[in-house]
Amino acid sequence: MTNHFLAASRGYLMDQYLPQIRIAVNAIPEADLWWHPIEGSNSIGNLILHIEGNARQWILGGVAGRADARDRDAEFAAREGRSKASLLEQLGTTFMQIELALSSVQPAQLHDMRVIQGSHTTVFDAIFHVVEHVSMHTGQIIQLAKWRAPGAVRLYEATSTSFTPLWKPEPRES
Repeated sequence: MTNHFLAASRGYLMDQYLPQIRIAVNAIPEADLWWHPIEGSNSIGNLILHIEGNARQWILGGVAGRADARDRDAEFAAREGRSKASLLEQLGTTFMQIELALSSVQPAQLHDMRVIQGSHTTVFDAIFHVVEHVSMHTGQIIQLAKWRAPGAVRLYEATSTSFTPLWKPEPRES
């Protein structure tokens, strides 16, 4: 079961959420990357910076023990600058590093304790947090992209007899 948890976590991040984020971001015009629906809300650009920073801090820093100098406030303060391609490249690179880090976690390590963002947590809970956190913000990115590019974000092919994810890659080994 623990091997399944690790493989499923890698799969959700790499094979589901990252492709969905790419589809949503690639559907919007470049100018909409930093659009905020209302003051105090986040743009797609902010959400990508936040997902990348959080996942890097929790998995690469917290679980894998690498040095990390996250600036969480800067993730939300950004109002312009980086392009869609640049942000997606950074997110993809970080997620590939996370996939490698998770591949090296042994099931017995899931109960090991870590201190992340000043809180004591297990390796299992840190991984679960990142998967849940990325899931939530992926949904927000998709919704914002649908508002800015109506009809351009297609994640599924639906017919009367089937429902096929358009983002789903070929099955991979765990």
